[in-house]
Order: sequence, then C-alpha cells, then structure tokens
Amino acid sequence: MNEAWVGAPERKFARLGDAVQVTDGTVIAGYASLFGTRDQGGDVVAAGAYGRSLARLAERGGAVKMLWQHDPREPIGVWDEVREDARGLFVKGRILTDVARGREAAALIAAGAIDGLSIGYRTVRATKDAGGVRRLDEVELWEVSLVTFPMLAEARVASKAADTAEALLRGLAGALREAGRGLRTV
Repeated sequence: MNEAWVGAPERKFARLGDAVQVTDGTVIAGYASLFGTRDQGGDVVAAGAYGRSLARLAERGGAVKMLWQHDPREPIGVWDEVREDARGLFVKGRILTDVARGREAAALIAAGAIDGLSIGYRTVRATKDAGGVRRLDEVELWEVSLVTFPMLAEARVASKAADTAEALLRGLAGALREAGRGLRTV
C-alpha cells in the first residue's frame, strides 16, 4: 500500500557528480541528485521531480541558492545552471572567492576534503512502498549546498581545482619564458 507524503523542509546529500568540473577553484559542476538511486535515507527521487519547481523559479526570476553545509547564513556562490536531464539534477555554478567561506570552500574542494553536494527542498508529493522506500515524485527545490557528508554516495569528483590551477600555472610559466626570449632578441 502506498502512502501519500507531504512534509516539512528536507535535505538530501549527494557527492559531486561523475561529470564534475572544478575550474580555477571557483566553477563547479555536477549532479546534486540522481534519479532512481536509493539514498542512505531510503528515498528515491523520480525523474521529473524537480521540473515544476524549476519552472516556477524561472517564471518569477528566482534562483536555487548555493549554501555552505545548508546554512542560510552562509551563501558561498551562485548556481548559474540548474536543470534536470535523463540522469538527475545537474548543477553548475561559481563559488565566490571574494566571500571568506567561499575561499575556504574552494580550497577544501581543491584539496579533496569536501566533495559532496546536498539538496535542500520541501516534499510536495511522494509515495512509500511496502518495503519502506519513499519515492519523491515532486519536490520544491530551495538550495544545493556543498557538504562534508552526502547521502547519495554513487557520484564522485572527476577533477579538482588544484589540477586545473597547476595546469594554468604551467601554461603561464611557459608564456613567461617565451616572452623573456622575445625580450632578449630585441
């Protein structure tokens, strides 16, 4: 027997997705939620669960917030892209390093100390099966946070800001060497 659920604000944790990119310690992208995957709390998000919420946000010019550890007093950046695809809820945004906690978050991501994403939402419509698995059919998405301990462990960070920063520094060093050679010949 299925029960209908309508509830208070909740949070679901997921590691940054397989297609994660971290660029210059500020730009991150990944999956905050994967459809059809049971999390550690026994919930499964159904495909399309975020659609209405994202449409309502777009209609009123709102945005999903980027927070640190779900703390509404600690916004650390902006999500430039939040969308559903066949796999789940994809997010791409910028950590603002002009904000103290943003600088810390970027450093922790680069070091591999933080790699989790977590959604903050309100359940609009859900069912629970006889085995206790709750299927989230519609949620109102409020925020996606960077977190220490995600609920959904299937996704991983694919690259780190430190790797990108190292590559940029090597490129800059090469450019400076070339510029130095040009100065000597003049």
